[in-house]
Amino acid sequence: MNLFEYLIPFVIALGGLIFFHELGHYAVARWCGVKVVRFSVGFGRPLLRWTVGRDRTEWVLAIFPLGGYVKMVDEREGEVAEEDRPRAFNRQSVWRRIAIVAAGPLANFLLAILVYWGLFSVGTETLRPRIALTEASQSLARDAGLNDGDTVVAISGSAVKSWEDLRWLLLREVLDGNRAELVVRTDERVESRHTLDFDGVSIDDPQEDLIQRIGLRPWRPHIPPVIGRILPDGAADRAGLIEGDRLIEIDGEQIDSWERLVMAVRDRAEDSLPVIVERDGARFERVLIPEGTEVDGVRTGRIGIGAADVEGVREQMFDTVRYGPAESFTRALNKTWETSVLTLKMIGRMVTGDVSWKNLSGPVTIADYAGQTARLGLAHYLAFVALISISLGVLNLLPIPVLDGGHLLYYMIEILKGSPVSERAMQTGQQIGLVLLAMLMAFAFYNDITRLFSG
Repeated sequence: MNLFEYLIPFVIALGGLIFFHELGHYAVARWCGVKVVRFSVGFGRPLLRWTVGRDRTEWVLAIFPLGGYVKMVDEREGEVAEEDRPRAFNRQSVWRRIAIVAAGPLANFLLAILVYWGLFSVGTETLRPRIALTEASQSLARDAGLNDGDTVVAISGSAVKSWEDLRWLLLREVLDGNRAELVVRTDERVESRHTLDFDGVSIDDPQEDLIQRIGLRPWRPHIPPVIGRILPDGAADRAGLIEGDRLIEIDGEQIDSWERLVMAVRDRAEDSLPVIVERDGARFERVLIPEGTEVDGVRTGRIGIGAADVEGVREQMFDTVRYGPAESFTRALNKTWETSVLTLKMIGRMVTGDVSWKNLSGPVTIADYAGQTARLGLAHYLAFVALISISLGVLNLLPIPVLDGGHLLYYMIEILKGSPVSERAMQTGQQIGLVLLAMLMAFAFYNDITRLFSG
């Protein structure tokens, strides 16, 4: 694994999101007339520093990128020059202070809306919501009467356009503890309705895919085990195989599809595998030795071949989905809202113990997904950035002192009681908030390390 394939996308994503978040605070503070002393992306020792503008605001890029801050003139934090006192943060009305503090999370939501708007307008290649049943003899999908090759067109009244829609809507229904009403369509255009009962279904183990637990997986067309291309000096090339050869048997196992071929060699790196090959109607035997390759930390056997008619297969599995500007914007708003609500539900279920804290992710897991989505392409990477931006916005709105939501809580109390929260109460709240935040980060790091070593 190349560390930089993960580190660079992670730094770009996180740095950009932090910058946008703090830019929200900065822009509204300036609009309210508050003097900004420093704008920092990151904490600790500055790597880059420069001053800009009439107020000589210091812009800083610091060594630890897991956060940032906007430092404003404030009489509670030290001496303030006489001419700057009207521009101090603490002298602003409670509504202006609310606007300045809320602007950070709102900037993250705005960024997500803009990204989704662009993606929906330009169009993205998505996996079709066509299902296949897993090999499990019993599953919710089998009990509901679903069949291989069905295309899901709606879930509980919401239209399904892609596999991502299917996953998202099923997750929402599981979290709500509802039954999901699926409308599916066959190749003959016959529609039918099926009910998935999620009673007793949980999402406690983030390592186990929820969709597979239901008994579903993406449908794949039958691909014959015929070689379409051969990598020079790969295992197949060294064994004397050529394009057009059909693999009939591998180490005594009958091979009837490309998927079965891949499964037969992926766990057999460096093993000698006798294979039976068919060429021009004649059959003969060869020996293949799959090469070991690291894929997402797992050693996988490969023999250096590609399937025939890959483009034809791709056309059957993928669609390009795009919308007009107005509908794209509406969908972007809905996507951001639904993701925010789902994130809050997940957090709430963690607090009540209905969902395991194993679902909490830290920077290592985020870096992993950043690298994976970057390799898949710009559209996937931007969708990931939008998702993390929403998560950052929701997290910062939680009513925990030291976070934006904690400050907003203070201001709500101030409005209700008619006077600011006492300094002692704020200091106590800050200490409690730091402890809670430290515990949250500890859980996240622990989960990251556990996933890293468990694969």
